[in-house]
Amino acid sequence: MSGGIRLLVYFVGSVIVSAAFGPLVVKLMRSLKAKQTVLGYVKQHEHKSGTPTMGGFIFLLPAVIVSLIEWSAFSLVTIALTLGFCMLGFLDDYIKIRYSRNLGLKPYQKIIGQLGLAAAAGYFAYASGYIGGQMYVPFYGYVGLGWGMIPFAALAYVATTNSVNLTDGLDGLAGYSSLAYFLGFALLIYMLFRDASAAGDAAYAKQLLSLAAVCAATMGGLAGYLLYNTYPAKIMMGDTGSLALGATCASVAVFSKNPLLILTSGIIYVWTSISVILQVLCFKLRKKRIFLMAPFHHHLELKGMKETRIVTLYFVISLLGAALTIIFARA
Repeated sequence: MSGGIRLLVYFVGSVIVSAAFGPLVVKLMRSLKAKQTVLGYVKQHEHKSGTPTMGGFIFLLPAVIVSLIEWSAFSLVTIALTLGFCMLGFLDDYIKIRYSRNLGLKPYQKIIGQLGLAAAAGYFAYASGYIGGQMYVPFYGYVGLGWGMIPFAALAYVATTNSVNLTDGLDGLAGYSSLAYFLGFALLIYMLFRDASAAGDAAYAKQLLSLAAVCAATMGGLAGYLLYNTYPAKIMMGDTGSLALGATCASVAVFSKNPLLILTSGIIYVWTSISVILQVLCFKLRKKRIFLMAPFHHHLELKGMKETRIVTLYFVISLLGAALTIIFARA
Protein backbone atom coordinates (compact mmCIF):
# COMPACT_ATOMS: atom_id res chain seq x y z
CA MET A 1 0.00 0.00 0.00
CA SER A 2 1.46 3.38 -1.01
CA GLY A 3 2.21 6.06 1.55
CA GLY A 4 -0.57 8.32 0.32
CA ILE A 5 -3.20 5.58 0.54
CA ARG A 6 -2.05 4.68 4.04
CA LEU A 7 -2.51 8.27 5.14
CA LEU A 8 -6.04 8.30 3.72
CA VAL A 9 -6.81 5.05 5.55
CA TYR A 10 -5.53 6.53 8.81
CA PHE A 11 -7.65 9.64 8.29
CA VAL A 12 -10.85 7.72 7.54
CA GLY A 13 -10.21 5.25 10.36
CA SER A 14 -9.61 8.08 12.81
CA VAL A 15 -12.86 9.80 11.84
CA ILE A 16 -14.75 6.56 12.48
CA VAL A 17 -13.01 5.88 15.81
CA SER A 18 -13.48 9.40 17.16
CA ALA A 19 -17.09 9.63 15.95
CA ALA A 20 -17.90 6.32 17.65
CA PHE A 21 -15.90 7.14 20.79
CA GLY A 22 -17.42 10.62 21.17
CA PRO A 23 -20.78 9.67 22.74
CA LEU A 24 -18.99 7.50 25.30
CA VAL A 25 -16.75 10.39 26.36
CA VAL A 26 -19.70 12.81 26.54
CA LYS A 27 -21.67 10.34 28.67
CA LEU A 28 -18.67 9.60 30.89
CA MET A 29 -17.89 13.25 31.54
CA ARG A 30 -21.54 13.93 32.38
CA SER A 31 -21.62 11.04 34.82
CA LEU A 32 -18.39 12.27 36.43
CA LYS A 33 -19.82 15.80 36.53
CA ALA A 34 -16.77 17.03 34.63
CA LYS A 35 -18.36 20.34 33.67
CA GLN A 36 -16.93 23.56 32.27
CA THR A 37 -17.01 26.69 34.42
CA VAL A 38 -17.03 29.80 32.20
CA LEU A 39 -15.09 32.90 33.23
CA GLY A 40 -17.41 35.31 35.01
CA TYR A 41 -16.65 38.28 32.78
CA VAL A 42 -17.50 36.39 29.57
CA LYS A 43 -21.20 37.12 30.01
CA GLN A 44 -22.16 36.01 26.51
CA HIS A 45 -21.09 32.44 27.38
CA GLU A 46 -22.82 32.08 30.73
CA HIS A 47 -25.23 29.55 29.22
CA LYS A 48 -22.28 27.25 28.44
CA SER A 49 -21.40 26.67 32.09
CA GLY A 50 -22.11 23.04 32.89
CA THR A 51 -21.17 21.72 29.44
CA PRO A 52 -19.03 18.56 29.78
CA THR A 53 -15.30 19.15 29.30
CA MET A 54 -12.13 17.08 28.66
CA GLY A 55 -13.40 16.29 25.16
CA GLY A 56 -9.80 16.21 23.93
CA PHE A 57 -9.73 12.49 24.66
CA ILE A 58 -12.01 12.02 21.63
CA PHE A 59 -9.34 13.03 19.11
CA LEU A 60 -6.34 11.86 21.14
CA LEU A 61 -7.38 8.19 21.02
CA PRO A 62 -7.09 7.71 17.23
CA ALA A 63 -3.83 9.69 17.14
CA VAL A 64 -2.28 7.34 19.70
CA ILE A 65 -3.58 4.23 17.92
CA VAL A 66 -2.18 5.28 14.54
CA SER A 67 1.17 6.25 16.06
CA LEU A 68 1.50 2.72 17.43
CA ILE A 69 0.70 1.30 14.00
CA GLU A 70 3.01 3.58 11.98
CA TRP A 71 5.61 3.87 14.71
CA SER A 72 9.03 5.50 14.55
CA ALA A 73 11.08 7.77 16.78
CA PHE A 74 9.28 10.82 15.38
CA SER A 75 5.76 9.52 15.97
CA LEU A 76 6.44 7.94 19.36
CA VAL A 77 8.17 11.04 20.75
CA THR A 78 5.37 13.19 19.34
CA ILE A 79 2.74 11.13 21.14
CA ALA A 80 4.81 11.01 24.35
CA LEU A 81 4.98 14.82 24.36
CA THR A 82 1.31 15.08 23.43
CA LEU A 83 0.34 12.84 26.34
CA GLY A 84 2.67 14.76 28.64
CA PHE A 85 0.94 18.04 27.85
CA CYS A 86 -2.39 16.21 28.03
CA MET A 87 -1.66 15.19 31.63
CA LEU A 88 -0.69 18.77 32.47
CA GLY A 89 -3.99 19.96 31.01
CA PHE A 90 -5.87 17.19 32.78
CA LEU A 91 -4.52 18.36 36.15
CA ASP A 92 -5.61 21.89 35.29
CA ASP A 93 -9.10 20.71 34.31
CA TYR A 94 -9.40 18.46 37.36
CA ILE A 95 -8.71 21.35 39.75
CA LYS A 96 -11.27 23.50 37.95
CA ILE A 97 -13.89 20.76 38.18
CA ARG A 98 -13.04 19.78 41.75
CA TYR A 99 -13.40 23.33 43.03
CA SER A 100 -16.02 24.57 40.48
CA ARG A 101 -13.93 27.45 39.21
CA ASN A 102 -12.26 28.50 35.96
CA LEU A 103 -8.76 28.77 37.46
CA GLY A 104 -6.87 25.48 37.72
CA LEU A 105 -3.11 25.16 38.12
CA LYS A 106 -1.30 28.31 39.16
CA PRO A 107 0.51 30.03 36.27
CA TYR A 108 3.98 29.19 37.60
CA GLN A 109 3.01 25.53 38.02
CA LYS A 110 1.73 25.32 34.47
CA ILE A 111 4.76 27.08 32.96
CA ILE A 112 7.23 24.87 34.87
CA GLY A 113 5.51 21.77 33.50
CA GLN A 114 5.41 23.19 29.98
CA LEU A 115 9.07 24.24 30.05
CA GLY A 116 10.17 20.82 31.28
CA LEU A 117 8.36 18.99 28.49
CA ALA A 118 9.39 21.61 25.91
CA ALA A 119 13.06 21.35 26.88
CA ALA A 120 12.88 17.56 26.43
CA ALA A 121 11.42 18.11 22.95
CA GLY A 122 14.19 20.58 22.13
CA TYR A 123 16.87 18.14 23.25
CA PHE A 124 15.39 15.41 21.07
CA ALA A 125 15.42 17.76 18.06
CA TYR A 126 19.05 18.66 18.80
CA ALA A 127 20.25 15.10 19.44
CA SER A 128 18.30 13.34 16.67
CA GLY A 129 20.39 12.45 13.67
CA TYR A 130 17.38 13.12 11.47
CA ILE A 131 17.01 16.72 12.67
CA GLY A 132 20.38 17.67 14.13
CA GLY A 133 19.24 21.11 15.17
CA GLN A 134 18.38 22.10 11.60
CA MET A 135 15.54 24.43 10.64
CA TYR A 136 14.20 25.45 7.24
CA VAL A 137 13.99 29.18 6.52
CA PRO A 138 11.67 30.05 3.59
CA PHE A 139 13.43 31.62 0.59
CA TYR A 140 16.82 30.82 2.15
CA GLY A 141 17.24 27.15 2.98
CA TYR A 142 18.29 25.08 5.98
CA VAL A 143 20.23 26.62 8.83
CA GLY A 144 21.87 24.80 11.71
CA LEU A 145 21.01 26.06 15.18
CA GLY A 146 23.21 23.57 17.02
CA TRP A 147 22.45 23.51 20.74
CA GLY A 148 20.37 26.66 20.15
CA MET A 149 17.65 24.33 18.90
CA ILE A 150 16.89 23.39 22.52
CA PRO A 151 15.70 26.85 23.70
CA PHE A 152 14.24 27.66 20.28
CA ALA A 153 12.13 24.50 20.17
CA ALA A 154 11.14 24.99 23.81
CA LEU A 155 9.88 28.47 22.96
CA ALA A 156 7.93 27.05 20.00
CA TYR A 157 6.23 24.47 22.22
CA VAL A 158 5.32 26.87 25.02
CA ALA A 159 4.07 29.54 22.61
CA THR A 160 2.06 27.10 20.49
CA THR A 161 0.42 25.21 23.35
CA ASN A 162 -0.66 28.40 25.09
CA SER A 163 -1.85 29.94 21.82
CA VAL A 164 -4.01 26.91 20.99
CA ASN A 165 -5.36 27.09 24.53
CA LEU A 166 -6.33 30.75 24.03
CA THR A 167 -7.94 29.92 20.67
CA ASP A 168 -10.25 27.39 22.32
CA GLY A 169 -12.81 30.05 23.22
CA LEU A 170 -15.74 29.34 20.90
CA ASP A 171 -17.52 26.14 19.92
CA GLY A 172 -15.45 24.50 17.19
CA LEU A 173 -12.91 27.33 16.90
CA ALA A 174 -9.77 25.47 18.00
CA GLY A 175 -11.00 22.30 16.30
CA TYR A 176 -11.55 23.80 12.86
CA SER A 177 -8.40 25.95 13.02
CA SER A 178 -6.34 22.89 13.96
CA LEU A 179 -7.96 20.80 11.23
CA ALA A 180 -6.60 23.26 8.66
CA TYR A 181 -3.24 23.38 10.46
CA PHE A 182 -2.72 19.62 10.21
CA LEU A 183 -3.93 19.55 6.62
CA GLY A 184 -1.13 21.94 5.69
CA PHE A 185 1.52 19.98 7.57
CA ALA A 186 0.24 16.59 6.38
CA LEU A 187 0.69 17.70 2.76
CA LEU A 188 4.07 19.30 3.48
CA ILE A 189 5.47 16.29 5.35
CA TYR A 190 4.14 13.92 2.70
CA MET A 191 6.07 15.89 0.06
CA LEU A 192 9.20 15.66 2.22
CA PHE A 193 8.57 11.91 2.50
CA ARG A 194 8.39 11.63 -1.29
CA ASP A 195 11.65 13.60 -1.61
CA ALA A 196 13.41 11.32 0.89
CA SER A 197 12.10 8.20 -0.86
CA ALA A 198 13.26 9.48 -4.26
CA ALA A 199 16.70 10.19 -2.78
CA GLY A 200 16.91 6.61 -1.51
CA ASP A 201 16.90 7.59 2.18
CA ALA A 202 14.46 4.91 3.36
CA ALA A 203 15.15 5.40 7.08
CA TYR A 204 14.37 9.11 7.01
CA ALA A 205 11.37 8.51 4.74
CA LYS A 206 9.93 6.13 7.36
CA GLN A 207 10.30 8.81 10.04
CA LEU A 208 8.52 11.38 7.89
CA LEU A 209 5.70 9.04 6.91
CA SER A 210 5.02 8.29 10.57
CA LEU A 211 4.88 12.03 11.28
CA ALA A 212 2.49 12.56 8.36
CA ALA A 213 0.40 9.68 9.78
CA VAL A 214 0.11 11.54 13.09
CA CYS A 215 -1.14 14.58 11.15
CA ALA A 216 -3.68 12.48 9.23
CA ALA A 217 -4.89 10.71 12.37
CA THR A 218 -5.19 13.96 14.31
CA MET A 219 -7.15 15.49 11.43
CA GLY A 220 -9.51 12.51 11.42
CA GLY A 221 -9.83 12.65 15.19
CA LEU A 222 -10.67 16.35 15.06
CA ALA A 223 -13.24 15.78 12.32
CA GLY A 224 -15.01 13.23 14.53
CA TYR A 225 -14.66 15.44 17.60
CA LEU A 226 -16.25 18.38 15.78
CA LEU A 227 -19.45 16.36 15.45
CA TYR A 228 -19.85 16.99 19.19
CA ASN A 229 -18.07 20.33 19.54
CA THR A 230 -19.62 22.37 16.71
CA TYR A 231 -22.14 24.96 17.95
CA PRO A 232 -23.98 24.23 20.17
CA ALA A 233 -21.24 22.10 21.70
CA LYS A 234 -22.12 18.90 23.53
CA ILE A 235 -18.61 18.77 24.99
CA MET A 236 -15.63 21.11 25.24
CA MET A 237 -11.97 20.36 24.58
CA GLY A 238 -10.70 21.60 27.93
CA ASP A 239 -7.04 22.16 28.71
CA THR A 240 -6.73 18.38 28.48
CA GLY A 241 -7.30 18.69 24.75
CA SER A 242 -5.95 22.15 23.91
CA LEU A 243 -2.52 21.69 25.52
CA ALA A 244 -2.18 18.22 23.97
CA LEU A 245 -3.24 19.58 20.58
CA GLY A 246 -0.74 22.43 20.83
CA ALA A 247 2.04 19.95 21.62
CA THR A 248 1.18 17.90 18.53
CA CYS A 249 1.13 21.09 16.43
CA ALA A 250 4.60 22.04 17.65
CA SER A 251 6.00 18.51 17.24
CA VAL A 252 5.07 18.05 13.57
CA ALA A 253 6.59 21.46 12.80
CA VAL A 254 9.82 21.07 14.80
CA PHE A 255 10.48 17.45 13.81
CA SER A 256 9.91 18.21 10.11
CA LYS A 257 12.45 21.07 10.48
CA ASN A 258 9.76 23.67 9.78
CA PRO A 259 9.03 25.43 13.10
CA LEU A 260 8.82 28.84 11.39
CA LEU A 261 5.83 27.63 9.39
CA ILE A 262 3.79 27.50 12.59
CA LEU A 263 3.37 31.21 11.82
CA THR A 264 1.46 30.43 8.61
CA SER A 265 -0.46 27.22 9.33
CA GLY A 266 -1.10 28.50 12.84
CA ILE A 267 -1.95 32.03 11.76
CA ILE A 268 -5.08 32.01 13.94
CA TYR A 269 -3.08 30.90 16.98
CA VAL A 270 -0.59 33.68 16.35
CA TRP A 271 -3.22 36.39 15.94
CA THR A 272 -5.13 35.20 18.99
CA SER A 273 -2.03 35.51 21.18
CA ILE A 274 -1.05 38.85 19.65
CA SER A 275 -4.51 40.26 20.36
CA VAL A 276 -4.16 39.30 24.04
CA ILE A 277 -0.63 40.73 24.29
CA LEU A 278 -1.67 44.01 22.65
CA GLN A 279 -4.68 44.32 24.94
CA VAL A 280 -2.63 43.76 28.08
CA LEU A 281 0.22 46.08 27.05
CA CYS A 282 -2.10 48.87 26.00
CA PHE A 283 -4.06 48.69 29.24
CA LYS A 284 -0.94 48.65 31.40
CA LEU A 285 0.71 51.53 29.53
CA ARG A 286 -2.27 53.72 28.66
CA LYS A 287 -5.13 52.38 30.82
CA LYS A 288 -7.10 51.89 27.61
CA ARG A 289 -8.29 48.82 25.75
CA ILE A 290 -7.80 48.24 22.03
CA PHE A 291 -10.54 45.61 21.80
CA LEU A 292 -13.86 45.26 23.59
CA MET A 293 -12.50 41.96 24.92
CA ALA A 294 -9.47 39.78 24.21
CA PRO A 295 -8.82 37.35 22.58
CA PHE A 296 -10.06 38.95 19.36
CA HIS A 297 -12.83 36.38 18.74
CA HIS A 298 -14.59 37.70 21.86
CA HIS A 299 -14.26 41.24 20.47
CA LEU A 300 -16.03 40.11 17.31
CA GLU A 301 -18.77 38.54 19.42
CA LEU A 302 -19.34 41.78 21.32
CA LYS A 303 -19.44 43.64 17.99
CA GLY A 304 -22.45 41.50 17.08
CA MET A 305 -20.92 38.77 14.91
CA LYS A 306 -22.47 35.33 15.47
CA GLU A 307 -20.30 32.63 16.95
CA THR A 308 -20.75 30.30 13.98
CA ARG A 309 -19.75 33.06 11.54
CA ILE A 310 -16.59 33.83 13.51
CA VAL A 311 -15.62 30.15 13.46
CA THR A 312 -16.24 29.98 9.69
CA LEU A 313 -14.14 33.13 9.14
CA TYR A 314 -11.28 31.74 11.21
CA PHE A 315 -11.46 28.38 9.41
CA VAL A 316 -11.18 30.05 5.99
CA ILE A 317 -8.20 32.10 7.19
CA SER A 318 -6.63 28.92 8.59
CA LEU A 319 -7.02 27.20 5.20
CA LEU A 320 -5.27 30.15 3.55
CA GLY A 321 -2.52 29.83 6.14
CA ALA A 322 -2.16 26.13 5.32
CA ALA A 323 -1.82 27.00 1.62
CA LEU A 324 0.88 29.56 2.47
CA THR A 325 2.68 26.85 4.43
CA ILE A 326 2.98 24.71 1.28
CA ILE A 327 4.08 27.71 -0.80
CA PHE A 328 6.75 28.86 1.68
CA ALA A 329 7.99 25.32 2.30
CA ARG A 330 8.79 24.88 -1.38
CA ALA A 331 10.17 28.40 -1.88
